[in-house]
Amino acid sequence: MVGIRSRRRFFASIMRLFLKCLYLGRRQRRRFKLVKRVEDFCRYGRLCFLSLVYNSFTNSDVVIDSLFEPIYWLVDHMTRWFGVVFVGLVIVLTSSIVLIVYICVLPLILQTYTAGWISWHLGYGHWNLLMIVFHYYKAITTAPGYPPKAKLDIPTVSICRKCISPKPARTHHCSICNRCILKMDHHCPWLNNCVGHYNHRYFFSFCLFMTMGCIYCGISSREMFSEAYLAIETYYQTPPPTFSFREKMFHKCIVYLWVLCSSVAVALGALALWHAVLITRGETSVERHINKKERLRLQKKGKVFQNPYSYGRCNNWRIFFGVETRLHWITRILLPSSHLPHGDGLIWNTSYRTESQATVLAI
Repeated sequence: MVGIRSRRRFFASIMRLFLKCLYLGRRQRRRFKLVKRVEDFCRYGRLCFLSLVYNSFTNSDVVIDSLFEPIYWLVDHMTRWFGVVFVGLVIVLTSSIVLIVYICVLPLILQTYTAGWISWHLGYGHWNLLMIVFHYYKAITTAPGYPPKAKLDIPTVSICRKCISPKPARTHHCSICNRCILKMDHHCPWLNNCVGHYNHRYFFSFCLFMTMGCIYCGISSREMFSEAYLAIETYYQTPPPTFSFREKMFHKCIVYLWVLCSSVAVALGALALWHAVLITRGETSVERHINKKERLRLQKKGKVFQNPYSYGRCNNWRIFFGVETRLHWITRILLPSSHLPHGDGLIWNTSYRTESQATVLAI
């Protein structure tokens, strides 16, 4: 009996030892699985972090753009919401100048000028006003052009990282409109609209004719401005001059007209001149910066940059205004015209360039 009990105790101890080893093995395996899961999670997190921050094209410009991203976001949203205010301001200021011309300047012209000069002022003034109103309205209401969302057989140069969709040549993403724009030049807050393929001509024509109108008003009222300014300086003399309320308002309106028109003529004239240079080169404002970087990069390699979308100075202006015949220089430039621009903004003819030159703007 004693031997049987001792054998039972021995087998029981062996069994307990086996179960204990089995339990410890399970705990060890669980601990090993836990450590492996933590290691896998760390590897996955490191891979995600590297995939978010790694970029073979990273340079100082990309880092600066990333740091200024909150400021860009604030400016974009403010521009988006204040666009309507800017448009209303343009309409109010332009209307005030037109009213002053009709109420104050035009009656003096009719009283003092000869019939020939009166005809010229009436003809040119109303033509200029018509061109300003027409092109501003078209620049605001005409969509700049967007890439089609449907999958079409259209050559693309890259993928938009914001829209996650193919971008045709000369297409760029507008952070304010939050979509890609065909042949994007810039987002104009004074239009509350992007300047792109379909309304670029309207925008430039508005700048040009508005500058011409401001110069015209400034030159036509320069003598009245001098007299009104000298009259205003005498307001504070003792004894004060005997000017009626209507005469004082007339003096202030003439000064307001001349100062506003002169300021707008300088600012808007400089903008129109800058865009005229870009049109002559066959570039947009966005492409100007891209081409400048590409020009410097090729210069270091001893190569010469050539814009694949420039067809010569005169041809660039023809394409921009849509001039196909000699008569179009009058009917499509000097008269209001709603004709469509050259091409569809999706495909650009660069067949006369080499293939290496045609990939310059593939960004």
